[in-house]
Amino acid sequence: MEYYREVEKNLIKKNRKTLWSKFIKAIKDYHLINENDKIMVCISGGKDSFILAKLMQELNRHGQIPFEVGFVVMDPGYKEANINKIIENAKLLNIPIDIFKTDIFEVSNKLSPESPCYMCARMRRGYLYDYAKNHGYNKIALGHHFDDVIETILMSVLYGGEFKTMLPKLKSTNFEGIELIRPLYYIRERDIISFTNQNNLEFINCACKFTANNSDSKRKEVKELIKKLEDDNLFVPFNIFKSAEKVNLETLLSYKKDGKIIDIYDDYEN
Repeated sequence: MEYYREVEKNLIKKNRKTLWSKFIKAIKDYHLINENDKIMVCISGGKDSFILAKLMQELNRHGQIPFEVGFVVMDPGYKEANINKIIENAKLLNIPIDIFKTDIFEVSNKLSPESPCYMCARMRRGYLYDYAKNHGYNKIALGHHFDDVIETILMSVLYGGEFKTMLPKLKSTNFEGIELIRPLYYIRERDIISFTNQNNLEFINCACKFTANNSDSKRKEVKELIKKLEDDNLFVPFNIFKSAEKVNLETLLSYKKDGKIIDIYDDYEN
């Protein structure tokens, strides 16, 4: 049996409960894929985006909903070794990829040398939406998983002073007709890591030449905090996730809607 066939078998059968079933559940719960969608799966080269690509590939082949899928790698200025590794893994996993080059790393560092990550993220998103629009895609699939979601919630509370989450789908305000979706929304990062280890897969980590060696990021701090809390109480990650589904507006001081702050005491007497 060819290597990628064994990987596909492990994805659907051996890891059905932790990966495939949760992937399908998220798609159904949030109506992420509709008939005749043309979906662009973005591959960064890391474990999450490659696993997403294989899941989407299998769903496209064997699912009941007919849709088109393409696999796109945006090169923001990776070193040659990283691009070669991405190409190698794509061939290994039988994923046909399209690569387009940009100068995002260089430009974002020049525009914002103190904090290039924010500028880089904004530029990446713009390039991806533009590529999707020019190639007829109506949806962009990203590899954010369950742990990304709960880390984002805590980061917004602890460091941003607001309650904000990462949505499973989001319509673009600048590119009409294009929607961003996150099919790994229910999947734990540890299960993705387990799958890659089972199949002896090696993917690139953060390939940004400016921040790859930064081990003091706020996300890393929050990840470690959640791990510590989960060691004491297994329900902590799921309670953080559920908090975004059970927001009690009656107990909030204010909330934001359509860019405006709504103070609950403005209409308190009524």
